[in-house]
Amino acid sequence: MRILRALAGNFMGASPRWYKLTIMSFLIANPILLAVFGPFFTGWTLVAQFIFTLAMALKCYPLQPGGLLTIEAVVMGMASPDKVYMEAQNNFPVILLVIFMVASIYFMKGLLLYIFSAVLVRIRSKTAISLMFCLLGAFLSAFLDALTVTAALMAVASGFYSVYHRYISSLHADGDHDHSDDSKVENDHREDLYEFRGFLRNILMHGAVGTALGGVTTLVGEPQNLLIAHVMKWTFGQFFVNMAPVTMPALAVGLLTCVVVEKFKIFGYGYQLPPRAHKAMEEFAKEESAKLDLNDHARIGVQAVLAVGLIFALAFHVAEVGVIGLALLILLTALNGVTDEQRIGKAFEEALPFTALLVVFFAVVAVIQEQALFAPIIQWSMQMSGKKQLLAFFTASGLLTSVSDNVFVGTIYITEAKKAFDAGLMDRAQFDLVAVAINAGTNIPSVATPNGQAAFLFLLTSLIASLIRLSYVRMLILAFPYTVTMTGAALAAVIWLL
Repeated sequence: MRILRALAGNFMGASPRWYKLTIMSFLIANPILLAVFGPFFTGWTLVAQFIFTLAMALKCYPLQPGGLLTIEAVVMGMASPDKVYMEAQNNFPVILLVIFMVASIYFMKGLLLYIFSAVLVRIRSKTAISLMFCLLGAFLSAFLDALTVTAALMAVASGFYSVYHRYISSLHADGDHDHSDDSKVENDHREDLYEFRGFLRNILMHGAVGTALGGVTTLVGEPQNLLIAHVMKWTFGQFFVNMAPVTMPALAVGLLTCVVVEKFKIFGYGYQLPPRAHKAMEEFAKEESAKLDLNDHARIGVQAVLAVGLIFALAFHVAEVGVIGLALLILLTALNGVTDEQRIGKAFEEALPFTALLVVFFAVVAVIQEQALFAPIIQWSMQMSGKKQLLAFFTASGLLTSVSDNVFVGTIYITEAKKAFDAGLMDRAQFDLVAVAINAGTNIPSVATPNGQAAFLFLLTSLIASLIRLSYVRMLILAFPYTVTMTGAALAAVIWLL
């Protein structure tokens, strides 16, 4: 009996008891649901359960509960191990990207923090700062991968939090500091810390939404863009021009939304940078500038040159993004004197748990595909014609990306559209418009949920999310105004401009 209690206590560690019981009830109920209601109903139930584990990311990292659910699904025969492996293999470029690009960004923190802390000290308007992060996310993600841009923004926010949390703690030692421990935070700073967390949540969400706004505009902005462009045989310029009637209105409305939510302090926005936090940043910027010696200047210079090289390498797609990330990692460490395994290994601490979670996510995608969960929606879209078909493709792909992988949804829809075109069911002009609707649908409405885009999921499950109390529900609320306005603008553009 004691061993059973020990096993129950070890199950999912320090997670709340109610959460442990919920996951256990899922695992017990699923075989019963499969036997009674069949694989289609159970498949959608599994998707809902997996989304629930993402929503509870601050209670327990989703890898464990989500992984248990997918292992059970494979054991029950809802997806074969080969299918899971195939999905992971199909998304191998994304896996490489997460592993190496995120690790390489770790070694650029010095440059990023140096630049952004200087900017933060000079710009006092929260609206201006928010718009800058949104614009920066949009511009960079048009040429870089959204995950790379998000990793850079997270590195900046993590640096800001580290500086301020150390500043307001009672022990200002130069050694290791536990930023998750608030016990040493002086009482008169706790309200400021609450406000500062809200401030960081705001600018990170503005930046993350910006990656979606910019990512939809170009061929290299998102993985599914490249896939759709390949099927359509569009060049970089053709892709931009064909997408512009939808992407430009969405971009303008998205930037306007950024200003409005900050001005009116709605949907969780409007948190300000506390004066004492501004003072901490100012002192940090001065101290860092004063401490810089010739070696430090050389390191920052190397990081700056490599950052510019990274932008050009990704913009011209000289190699797979993950391979470029590995090259960047090697150059950053070799040229900046980082040669010990311990420091290099620390760079992978953020990337590898998320990589494992991504593979679990691909296992859920394998269940979706093997059980044809999206089949009724796809068939409904294909039965339409003309303008109604464009609206159907945009709406359906937008809804499906909120629960699944946008690359997966984009692949299915463009494949089905290509089959219809080859069979003579639509002409080339309609095929082009359908491709625009699919690409817009898999990019813009996907900001609605954290599982809609890999960059959002990465942010939700990161260490900085737990530090600033960025939960799944908070992300939904913060994303809501953008979802409504951007999707509305894109939908209107599909109706009136395509």
